[in-house]
Amino acid sequence: MALGFPTIFKKKVSEEKVAELFVNIVFNAVDSSFEDVAELINNDINLVERPTVASDDTDNFLLVIIAGNYRLLEDYFDDGQDDRIRALVVKRLASVYEIPEDRMQKVIDDMLGFFQKINFPSKNIHYAMSKAVFYKYDLAKYQKEYFRNLSSPDPIFLKHLDEIIDQFIIRWDHFTEKYKIAD
Repeated sequence: MALGFPTIFKKKVSEEKVAELFVNIVFNAVDSSFEDVAELINNDINLVERPTVASDDTDNFLLVIIAGNYRLLEDYFDDGQDDRIRALVVKRLASVYEIPEDRMQKVIDDMLGFFQKINFPSKNIHYAMSKAVFYKYDLAKYQKEYFRNLSSPDPIFLKHLDEIIDQFIIRWDHFTEKYKIAD
């Protein structure tokens, strides 16, 4: 029945399912694409020396993507609902990494704190994620001398990182158009 009212009859989905989707989407995206990400970074024409980001060195990148998307949940879900989904995401991630939930929460919180530190005063999570990749992979030393001495990303290179990171941000708006979170 296609009457042009897709938002009237939304399918119901549980918060647990949203958390499961979050974890699956992030892991699948990084697992299937990090080799390309490493290649793009290693071959960026704005770097004067070639970095050596290994195609299997996903840990920092994965954590940046997890933390950024974790923080962005509040932009798509109601107050309280976002917190419950976050708690379920932490529970799932703790299970995957076989660590206690409080330790997993601390890892995410530490990365979010790092975002704030490197991106102050901006609160733009997308840019913070790009800068975090820059610093976590120690890319300053591969830049032109001016930016290397500043230990700050070349704005053109940072723009390239922004474009890469954009591909890893979950677009929950499409999901919430079709699905309603069950109470």
